[in-house]
Amino acid sequence: MSFINVNHISKTFKVAKRERGLLASLKSFFKREYIYIDAVKDISFEIKKGEIVGYIGPNGAGKSTTIKILSGILTPDSGNCKIGGMTPWLEREKYVSNIGVVFGQRSQLWWDIPAIDTFDLLKDIYNLSDKEYEETKNNLIKLLDIEEIVKIPVRQLSLGQRMRCEIAASLLHKPSILFLDEPTIGLDAVSKKIVREFIQKINKEQKTTVILTTHDMSDIEALAKRIILIGKGRILYDGNIHSLKQKFGNIKNINVDTKDTIKKINKKGIITQKKIDEGYLFQIDTNILSISNFLKYLSEITNLEDVDIENESIDDLIIKLYKEFSI
Repeated sequence: MSFINVNHISKTFKVAKRERGLLASLKSFFKREYIYIDAVKDISFEIKKGEIVGYIGPNGAGKSTTIKILSGILTPDSGNCKIGGMTPWLEREKYVSNIGVVFGQRSQLWWDIPAIDTFDLLKDIYNLSDKEYEETKNNLIKLLDIEEIVKIPVRQLSLGQRMRCEIAASLLHKPSILFLDEPTIGLDAVSKKIVREFIQKINKEQKTTVILTTHDMSDIEALAKRIILIGKGRILYDGNIHSLKQKFGNIKNINVDTKDTIKKINKKGIITQKKIDEGYLFQIDTNILSISNFLKYLSEITNLEDVDIENESIDDLIIKLYKEFSI
């Protein structure tokens, strides 16, 4: 049974048209012209409880608008949405007690006081019992490794330290769904590892549903099995990463170390052949020529010292998706 049901949601924004020049500015002062931008257009999807879904797309694709609708901040022009049986923008007061939101570019922590003081404030906002609050707070502090960090004024924290505190603040009330918008942006490798492992842990242990929007495809690959690609306000792809790799991951780069000279090979499935320092770099299409058959053929015509097969990164696969849909 689906936990999140989004059905034919659309949202259009009316934006004042601005032209360059003093005359145009004066004209718009007396008679303003507007343009209409379709932020999201008839999008539908379902997410099961406990899923981690990567919601991705280029800038201006409609990701933020979707998240604001799902979190109850915006009301769509048409369509409906049910999350845990509630409509976010109609039952907002009740609904927000069940969600956690982390925006990488915005903070819910008070800037001039330690994060622990903000935690205490959130305890009262969410009306948590002393026992429940202390238990959850202490567990989050330990898991995110912020025992000492929470005692320092937020303005003195590094970005990685602050983001860990932001995540803890969003989970004090044990929400059933967590919206993460660029949660690892600008973080160092250690902080990224801590954040990713923590998200995996709460997802596994508490069945917390996670919707992750990010431009860092390594986050997506580490956390999500399923991605939803949005472009120009429409859902363009909804499926698992494995299927994506099967569809677009057919191009392989193969580095071959050999002291022999390999003449130009005219074989179907070989896209490029390039001489490099230690041997040759081949690019092949595995839909036409399998790696095993290619290496078998190569071993028959030359002495191979070493072979290195490079798989395309998730970034490369997403770029191919963008190109397929011309976004």
